Amino acid sequence: MDLPVMPPLRPMLAKSAKSIPRASSGTGGHLFEPKWDGFRCLVFKDGDEVELTSRNTKSLTRYFPELTQAMVSQLPKKCVLDGEIFVARGERLDFDCLQARVHPAGSRIKQLSVETPAGFVGFDSLASGSQSLLDQPFRNRRRRLEEVLAKVEAPLFLTQTTQDPDLAQTWFDQFEGAGLDGLIAKPIDSPYTPNARTMLKLKHQRTADVVLGGYRLHKDSTDARPLVGSLLLGLFENGHLQHVGVCASFTLTRRAELIDELSTLQTAMSTHPWGIEGQIAANPDRVPGTRSRWSQGKDLSFIPIEPKWVLEVGYDHMEGRRFRHTAQFKRWRPDRDPESCGYSQLEEPVGFELDKVLSGNLRGER
Repeated sequence: MDLPVMPPLRPMLAKSAKSIPRASSGTGGHLFEPKWDGFRCLVFKDGDEVELTSRNTKSLTRYFPELTQAMVSQLPKKCVLDGEIFVARGERLDFDCLQARVHPAGSRIKQLSVETPAGFVGFDSLASGSQSLLDQPFRNRRRRLEEVLAKVEAPLFLTQTTQDPDLAQTWFDQFEGAGLDGLIAKPIDSPYTPNARTMLKLKHQRTADVVLGGYRLHKDSTDARPLVGSLLLGLFENGHLQHVGVCASFTLTRRAELIDELSTLQTAMSTHPWGIEGQIAANPDRVPGTRSRWSQGKDLSFIPIEPKWVLEVGYDHMEGRRFRHTAQFKRWRPDRDPESCGYSQLEEPVGFELDKVLSGNLRGER
């Protein structure tokens, strides 16, 4: 492979923003695009050779043969693209199905490429032909990207963009119904800066009252100084406590304090909703401790506590029946009964057709 931009390369990153930025006097402003919920992927193509690399530079190529085949046949001879790999089921993105695509067995990879085929949506161009575009402003890289992806067909797509903050707000509100993760704002005059947080990301922020079901010890915990690592969260459904995620951001001082505060609630695993005779129950709702190929070698044990305490947490969105990302501790809710904390309190995004997001068949700038 001989390209002006070569792997390994870490993609440009984003930092969180609380609101959609508005252009200031004398600046070029931002170009807004949907935030895709998939695997970040850099594409390096030289003739019939294609290499797909992840955010941390690991190869993804073998897991997505249907994408590499499409890239060989549809992309120019030499190019380097930044984008996202996704899997869609029905009218929504499905991150669980995407994770399942990373499998060690070649036969299973081939089977899944047919059963749950992936797509790739491009949102930046880093090299074209023999020219590196890293130093070019994003407005130029976007034009080149549109040229590269002008005639592609599924499973390859070009992401939508707009410079209109009001339309971007509409996308932010609507596209979540198709499983998208929020909004990205890119400075239109900025170069591509690998591994630097020069973009902005906006994600949905919500709160929920959840039940504390247990905790895991921190990696630095010792017998002399035990520390809470993460709190395990649950919601009641039909009388059963379902595991929905964790929250984990505490200072070391607070981690030590939590050990003392939770000590009186510790209970036996055999009587806990998430344990059976000292073992962790395995079920489709991913009870804490359930092992998968994503958790090999990790200590998933936890200390069970009586589900009597309620806490308020912040979260962005759900993936199936659980929080997609780590939740943020807000406050304790001693005024809430644990059994009153169910799924009905969670905000449901309005449904939206993923095909419309992918096709660009909406009002806006391309």
